Amino acid sequence: MDFNMVGPAISLGLSCIGCCIGSYIAGAASHAAMARTEEGHGKYIAMSAAPSSQVIYGFLLMLQMSKAIHAGTLSPIDGIAIGTFSGLAFVFSSIFQGKVCATGIQASMKQPAVFGKCFAAIGIIESFALFAFVFALLIM
Repeated sequence: MDFNMVGPAISLGLSCIGCCIGSYIAGAASHAAMARTEEGHGKYIAMSAAPSSQVIYGFLLMLQMSKAIHAGTLSPIDGIAIGTFSGLAFVFSSIFQGKVCATGIQASMKQPAVFGKCFAAIGIIESFALFAFVFALLIM
């Protein structure tokens, strides 16, 4: 049995799972906000899409890990470890970003002027996924 691509698959799979959960949380809040307001729906939809970005990190990490494993510069067991722990960082970042997006949607529904300010907290949570991605690339 060949375990070469387990680590890259874990990275991609976990990032997809986290993005799905985070986008669900934010999307549900977006739908609730759109049902209560007559305008500004695009803002809510945009904010609900923010948790989906971590799948990009999982995908890029999967590609880089698979290249490194095929080149022999990364062992499959190291790939499993990197994929698992980076993937978990993507999962938690996506989920909690979805929760922050949901509260940002609620806040901007009540006070539209705070919409842009809500992206500060969303960006801070995003940075943790980005750090995990960059650090994973550095240790490969």
